Amino acid sequence: MKNLLIVLPLFVFIQSFLPSSLLGQNGEKAGNNSIGLNPNYDKKLAIKFGADDYGMKSYYLVILKTGTNKSTDDELVRKSFQEHLENIQKLVDEGRLVVAGPLGKNDQNYRGIFILNNIDSIEEVKELLYADPAIKNKLLDYEVFNWYGSAALPEYLHTSDKIWKLKP
Repeated sequence: MKNLLIVLPLFVFIQSFLPSSLLGQNGEKAGNNSIGLNPNYDKKLAIKFGADDYGMKSYYLVILKTGTNKSTDDELVRKSFQEHLENIQKLVDEGRLVVAGPLGKNDQNYRGIFILNNIDSIEEVKELLYADPAIKNKLLDYEVFNWYGSAALPEYLHTSDKIWKLKP
């Protein structure tokens, strides 16, 4: 008990000399506490994005690849890919698609990716994909994977819409 009476005031005295930038909200050293709590944690933002305790969440990653339809019908191909781009925008507007883009030339015939958000099941993923004319017409095929990534990923969409100059 006697040691506690000496150590406690000494601890308070030493802590009073630490710069406030090293202290968290409860006086613990920021970024160095025993359970690894983030001093920048924003509960409302975490809830908004559906984040778990690590700031992450589950998504579906879709890899688009060359389909089995090798049609030479230029009008079918043109229209299917035009509607494919319109479908991408629709999914973004609905909050279901957070990343989409083409891949460079590769040996696996992979053509592009989607990262789908706010989707409850693989069946729902397949429904969304079959609504895409390029997939429905078998110009594109796909592989689907569960993917665990930052829950803040959808936030980049607000910025990305402000930096493109020419519409694809």
